[in-house]
Amino acid sequence: MIRNIAVGIDIGSSTTKIVVGEFIKGEKNPKIIGVGESETKGMRHGYVISSNETLSSLKSAIDIAEKNSKIKIKRAIISISGVTLRGDITSSNVVISKADGEVTVLDINKAIDECENNVGLGNKKILQVFPVAFKLDSKEVLGNPEGMHGNKLEVKSLVITCLNKHFEDLLEVITDAGITPVDIIVAPIAASSIALSKKQKIVGSLLVNIGAETTSMVVYENGEPISLHTFSIGSSDVTNDIALGFKINLEEAENLKLGNVDPSYSKKKLDEIIEARFGDIFELIENHLRKIKRSELLPAGVIFIGGGANTLRIEEMSKSFLKLPSKVGTTDIFGNIKTKLRDPSWFTVLGLLYHNKESEIYSDSSFSNVFKDIKNAIKQGIKQLKP
Repeated sequence: MIRNIAVGIDIGSSTTKIVVGEFIKGEKNPKIIGVGESETKGMRHGYVISSNETLSSLKSAIDIAEKNSKIKIKRAIISISGVTLRGDITSSNVVISKADGEVTVLDINKAIDECENNVGLGNKKILQVFPVAFKLDSKEVLGNPEGMHGNKLEVKSLVITCLNKHFEDLLEVITDAGITPVDIIVAPIAASSIALSKKQKIVGSLLVNIGAETTSMVVYENGEPISLHTFSIGSSDVTNDIALGFKINLEEAENLKLGNVDPSYSKKKLDEIIEARFGDIFELIENHLRKIKRSELLPAGVIFIGGGANTLRIEEMSKSFLKLPSKVGTTDIFGNIKTKLRDPSWFTVLGLLYHNKESEIYSDSSFSNVFKDIKNAIKQGIKQLKP
């Protein structure tokens, strides 16, 4: 029997997660047939500082996922995050190539390529590019300009980059583990596949991923990401503050942060500590929203994912500070099945499965994989153009 399998790998600063999903014909969502999880070592703020330690963490998670799924994992879709992950808006314009002025895909791609060229790369690497607005002869175009007529096409694009060194170090760990990357997807973009609905992406929403050592945010409008940024602050900072405030160990502090309040500790003091640190996070988010002129202007509000989304009273604090509808992300892809994968800390790795472009084919008898439609092992970038 031939099986359509996709594997997602998310190496976070605190935890490495792997999900193996099987796509069954006629089913919208994949069936999760295996997961692997291990403590991440050798990472700091989302980038590798010790390849050997990170490799060991990844291999541990792979072993568990292979045992659970009974699949030998050789290829996977990889998420990339980290403190150097950011998005920049760039613009370009091109003269329409056809004599009759008809806009073609070649014109659109040329304009997008020019946007990439206009990014001052230096030591950065382009990961993904999203066109967010078009103009034809200085007039705004709603949707895809292909087939329209004019003289000059202008495009504004969100170009997502990270430090090239961080990309290469992550890639080295993945390949040293014996894994061939099918695709490398920006973590917040991957998570948005299951954390945000189409309607939320269209009307305007903010997805905030609070990890252990970083917080990333991506703003959606008209169905496309229009801004992305990462901050070097995360949920572990909250835990550290609680540990210092109450003079307790980190494990106890983590439990307090998640709402497992011991009566012997002052709830008022705990709230003050959590609010102070989250105030720092919300201030960074608010400053960025003001910079892109979206402060208090996102009707679908803020959706929180990542381990930090489980923090006590996060929705209440967010509404008060950001003045936007706020909620912790949920997903309906599991129906009524009870699973730990409903936790928002798993949304990034689950979202990777929905970016599967080249599925693995596995045979039940041997669990050996035959590659289908092999293209480049690593794609240099993804250009998505949606009407």
